[in-house]
Amino acid sequence: MTTFDTEKRIVRYGDLRPCRTAFIDAHTPGSNQKENFTIIGGGVSESPDQYVHIRETPGFNIGAAGQPPKCRNSLHSHRTAEVFFVLKGRWRFFWGRWGNAGEVVLEEGDIFNIPTGIFRGFENIGTDYGMIMAILGGDDAGGGVIWAPQVIEDAKDHGLVLGGNGKLYDTKKGQSLPEGVAPMPLLSAEELKQFPEPRTAEVVPHHVARYWDMMALSDRQPCKVIGEHGKLRDRPGFEVEFLSRNSLADTMYSIDRHEILMPMRGHWRLRWDGGSTTLNPGDTAAIPPGLSHSLAPSMTGEASLYRVVNTDDAAGTTWRG
Repeated sequence: MTTFDTEKRIVRYGDLRPCRTAFIDAHTPGSNQKENFTIIGGGVSESPDQYVHIRETPGFNIGAAGQPPKCRNSLHSHRTAEVFFVLKGRWRFFWGRWGNAGEVVLEEGDIFNIPTGIFRGFENIGTDYGMIMAILGGDDAGGGVIWAPQVIEDAKDHGLVLGGNGKLYDTKKGQSLPEGVAPMPLLSAEELKQFPEPRTAEVVPHHVARYWDMMALSDRQPCKVIGEHGKLRDRPGFEVEFLSRNSLADTMYSIDRHEILMPMRGHWRLRWDGGSTTLNPGDTAAIPPGLSHSLAPSMTGEASLYRVVNTDDAAGTTWRG
């Protein structure tokens, strides 16, 4: 019988441990107040200060970004999928070499499957501290972050240097590149041509799903959000479903895949042979393959939850327009 250890398998929102030195723009004005969270897997942090809650990966990584109003994350790209849903606040996502090719504003509960291989950034445009939850494709999250050249140059002016080994060095703390390690080279003009600049009208219809649409579609069964047959058709190495109050019967079930549960609204009762617990908004539960369990809202009122399951697909593909 598969067992379930809540201490090792559930990360509570209130226990999340932030890192403020995770990336190269940690000192850059406008980005220096952001907090990075690595929940499952090593993520893409460039800092040894980053705390990892659950190291075992199910074929993808789970993380989060927390930012006060007007704080932004600098333009970067990934080699694999990067999916965000808004847990708290109001966020503007923008993309392109200079961040002006297109943009979209997401409200709480909305989800964005960002096209792989484009420069992207995001900003909290709300009035309070905001939090977005992230799903990153691949066990190693695609081998790190690719920064727009101006981000690396700006960071150097504020004391942070990124080595070719993918690690950060803070000259304000007296650190310097180790012998034999060169600075991360800037992308050349020819390399920059490989990063597409899709317009908003090309991206939003195929990559953004709105919370209240998914609530309506999940009234009698889970709403398939990302996957071969999802609302956002993609095969990034995982599938995402959206569940609301009537999506599942309160009966025991098991699957042969890793299942990650991420409540958005309400309180959810998770039961398994030998125990039960309540999952709250912002919590992350990693259900192992083969565990017999059930899931249902534990109180009346609005209830919604994202469920992520690993697949055998490749971890991500590039934007094809």
